[in-house]
Amino acid sequence: MQQFDLGQVPATPWKNGGGATRELACWPPGADMEHFDWRVSVATIAQSGPFSRFAGVDRVITLLTGDGVHLRQSATGIDHRLNEALQPFGFAGDGGMECELLGSTSQDFNLMTRSIRWRGAVQVLKNKAILPARLAGLLLAVQGRWTVAPLATAPGPAVVRLVPDAGLWWAGEDCAWSAVPETGAEDGVLLHVLLEPMKRL
Repeated sequence: MQQFDLGQVPATPWKNGGGATRELACWPPGADMEHFDWRVSVATIAQSGPFSRFAGVDRVITLLTGDGVHLRQSATGIDHRLNEALQPFGFAGDGGMECELLGSTSQDFNLMTRSIRWRGAVQVLKNKAILPARLAGLLLAVQGRWTVAPLATAPGPAVVRLVPDAGLWWAGEDCAWSAVPETGAEDGVLLHVLLEPMKRL
């Protein structure tokens, strides 16, 4: 289990100058953009322009802050306004995507999974939840403070308290958790990345 603070994660500028990305987790560790199995990041979109193409990669994008973007993918007919925060939107990365800012700079949460190896989804939690055991996953507190505790009889990771923009991820071992908002269900928001390997070895 690895913990992170979004504010301490270095930002990498895009080659086209349209924004920057903070990588929160990648599997296997150290894999480049051609060889990762799954990757989670937070990106800042500063100007309109195309997304990079990722053959064989499924993507889920979730608006965090800003006015959002208009997404178009001519090959599949996608025409989607991503202008509501915390509404995950999934699409295939093979065809790239035209992205037009709807106003100010936007920040989004991104999940990418190589489809022949992993399935992925993003769940938005606002209330107490029990998260069943999975081989890998990630949690990011967006609003409010959260108490995250492991569900296991054997010794494992300690209870973690997450403040906004803090999170944790794990891989390589089944972990189950309870997640409880400390500031009340009406205030807390926790993003939960669900990851499932296509085939257990």
